[in-house]
Amino acid sequence: MQLDAEFFIINRMTARTIAPATGKLGVLTPGMGAVSSTFIAGVIAARNGISPPIGSVSQMANIRLGTKEENRNPLIREFVPLAELDDIVFGGWDPISPNALEAAKTAGVLEGRDLDTISSEMEAIVPMDAVFDQRWVSRLEGVRVKEIPNKWDQAMALIDDIATFKEENGCDRLVMVWCGSTEAYQEPSAVHATVAAFEQGLRDNDDNISPSQIYAYAALQSDVPYANGAPNLTTDLDCIVELSKLRGVPIAGKDFKTGQTLMKTMLAPGFKARMLGLRGWYSTNILGNRDGEVLDDPENFKTKEMSKLGVLGGILQPEVYPDLYGNIDHVVRINYYPPRGDNKEGWDAIDIFGWLGYPMQIKVDFLCRDSILAAPIVLDLALFMDLAHRAGVSGVQEWLSFYLKAPQAAGDPPAEQDLFIQQTKMKNTLREWMGEEPVTHSEAG
Repeated sequence: MQLDAEFFIINRMTARTIAPATGKLGVLTPGMGAVSSTFIAGVIAARNGISPPIGSVSQMANIRLGTKEENRNPLIREFVPLAELDDIVFGGWDPISPNALEAAKTAGVLEGRDLDTISSEMEAIVPMDAVFDQRWVSRLEGVRVKEIPNKWDQAMALIDDIATFKEENGCDRLVMVWCGSTEAYQEPSAVHATVAAFEQGLRDNDDNISPSQIYAYAALQSDVPYANGAPNLTTDLDCIVELSKLRGVPIAGKDFKTGQTLMKTMLAPGFKARMLGLRGWYSTNILGNRDGEVLDDPENFKTKEMSKLGVLGGILQPEVYPDLYGNIDHVVRINYYPPRGDNKEGWDAIDIFGWLGYPMQIKVDFLCRDSILAAPIVLDLALFMDLAHRAGVSGVQEWLSFYLKAPQAAGDPPAEQDLFIQQTKMKNTLREWMGEEPVTHSEAG
């Protein structure tokens, strides 16, 4: 088939101006436990040629450009100007771990043989003392914490940490990805309404301001993009959204989409696509890592529960399809079971119904490795948030919902929960930023 080159030029979109990814990119993680240490180890292994970055869409996935007949399918990392893995510098804060190697050994995610070859690099990554308040994570005791009582002073100390890290490591740019624990449940209060109210709350030591919110504030005031990998109330606060726009810095949230919720966002769109009804979905988990210990507290579990429960409604739209999805019993349980460590097991009992209302059952037993699934998400969020910042965008990056359990909407309509629509949204955003037409898969003439 002969293709007219002028056709493609005429239909090419105007590319967004994106600053080049020159120099070093510092990736700062509040929390250097199982997820963060696994992320660091995997990136070091990838750039040393030990193991490819499996699970990382930014590194492993291709992206179709134009029509199928054009046969243009570059890797995303070759199409979009992302930072190179060799240019990443690791840093962060942790209230417990003395260095990334000890964090990895304590977490028990990776085997000794995988750590031995990179042990010197891992050991050299020493987290800074953390802003920590046990009221928000009652099951943990911080030993490497900033002895600063006032929250405004804590925020200023974090801003100093960020500046010092950037200078000492010769970084051109920084991003921050929350990899810390799930905080106790809270609702927004008056202190979260505006940036001015939040700053006054910091000075007044307001009890409603959590550590993760202080980290987000410090990041944005330092012009550092911030992604929230936990279900904490942080990036979805009015004050943080306002600050991100004022500073021209992107934010994204919330809660890494791993394990059981990942399976839900794969299966539920299939039920909806075939117009199969859903009567109930019972989910239970056992895990024994630091995250499991924290979630053993009812207030911390409630934060996670709210994040997990919102998935099905967003995908199945019970208000649009009441006959199919208007009466769902959705139950989520998490149980702390130390012998299992980071190897979480999630059971799902799914009750669906079909033609003439006849019931059917699906059972899923996912023996997953939580941090193995989360680590590539940290990498992709860091690289894409850096890309967004260089592209001059700010506010909520809804196009990164693909990676998140409770994705934050950029406007009034709720964010999309369907994994496959999220994937299309993410890739089309990248296409449009690079001056390519979005791919719709339409064959209409």
